[in-house]
Amino acid sequence: MSEQPSPPQGLLGNQTSKPIVRTESGHVRGRTADNVHVFKGVPFAAPPFGPNYLRPPQPPEHWEDVRDTLSFGPKSPQVPYPPGIAEGLAELVSSGEDCLTLNVWAPSLGTAGRPVMVWIPGGMFEFHATGAVAYYDGARFARDGVVCVTINYRVGAQGFLYLADGTPNLGLLDQIAALEWVQKNIKAFGGDPSRVTIFGESAGAMSVATLLAVPKAKGLFRRAIVQSGSNPKLNSAATSKRIGQRLAEILGIEATLEAIKPISSDRILQAQAQLRDELTTRPDPTLWGEVALSFIPWAPTIDGDILPMHPIDAIHAGAAADIDLVVGSNTEETRLFLVPDGSIDRITEESLSAIAGVYGLPPEGVDAYRVLHPGATAGELFPAIQTDWFWRIPANRFADAHEEAARASTYMYEFAWQSPQMGGRLGASHSFEIPFVFDTLGLGTEPLLGPTPSQELADAMHQA
Repeated sequence: MSEQPSPPQGLLGNQTSKPIVRTESGHVRGRTADNVHVFKGVPFAAPPFGPNYLRPPQPPEHWEDVRDTLSFGPKSPQVPYPPGIAEGLAELVSSGEDCLTLNVWAPSLGTAGRPVMVWIPGGMFEFHATGAVAYYDGARFARDGVVCVTINYRVGAQGFLYLADGTPNLGLLDQIAALEWVQKNIKAFGGDPSRVTIFGESAGAMSVATLLAVPKAKGLFRRAIVQSGSNPKLNSAATSKRIGQRLAEILGIEATLEAIKPISSDRILQAQAQLRDELTTRPDPTLWGEVALSFIPWAPTIDGDILPMHPIDAIHAGAAADIDLVVGSNTEETRLFLVPDGSIDRITEESLSAIAGVYGLPPEGVDAYRVLHPGATAGELFPAIQTDWFWRIPANRFADAHEEAARASTYMYEFAWQSPQMGGRLGASHSFEIPFVFDTLGLGTEPLLGPTPSQELADAMHQA
């Protein structure tokens, strides 16, 4: 924080390298480079610790001096990534308490009217959930006349713990708080609050799909883009209570807000890691409910209040009738989770039969995949089946439901560009479309996309 006196309302220094903008909470100083104004680590809520621990997001405290917003804020405290995932994310921050911040890239300031795109990052609702990734850089959007915002939110137990005396879905409420901040403040950054598009991938896309069904989010955005996440893996209240109870047992406490609030963040993360190990070792539906199939224990909860019903049911009922929707998936989604660690070569015919059974496919259904993929091994058929039934078919159903009930437009896509990495076995895998959407090829993308991904395709996708 600088010690300079507060400037008057509006923009100061539009043509300087350090523009200053007034938000509802105080003035923020950013940086201008290549005619793009960038503000990083802008608080949209108070730090969710101390008196705000395990509470809904609270407004940030007002500050009197000009606040430097030149660096990304920390991500939510979280357990380590599964092996092979972190290498492809190119994150730029560690975790910390002051995690409810967002980042803005703007082409012009002071005069509202630009369309706004708000990125909700993914991470299975347990990892990641940060806008501080090299290829999430919003400068190309700003270059093309769009205000780009990337947000953070709480994950794991701190974002999605369900207790009888607590507030569920805190991570969703964080996302809503960020969107409310956009409505109140984006004009000062040149944006039009009536032209907001939310977009996300994986758990970020599941968040986008879920927000379509959340009454509290109504009116906060006009368009939605769901990238590989139109099959939100949400928990029933009963399952979320079961998960919360098991976490409390690991911690040796009662499953109440009063009992868990004194527990340190580190201890909760250790208990989370143990819970995930137990789930992975014994994915028994009698113990874990639907989480035994989704492997996402900290998903949003259909609690009847914040989230009254599953998004697909809400879409059928017309909840997103006025929202323009884009939904799609990638051609070989599941390969990201099988190729880097060699799992694809350890899949057996028994594993193939098991995954087919999860999706209700009879033996002749698997035989149909053998016809479509002549000579394919069990390891090659496994991701083909799961990509269809976990991503592609749900995307089709989600789009169909929206088209039937909506007055707005419905669009679909399939991302099919093939990565040459790892002997070409990755294909068009999960998350690979993101740097094409942001037009950020080369910013931390080489490990998974190779040295020369198609800039021509990135140009076409980014400008669509």
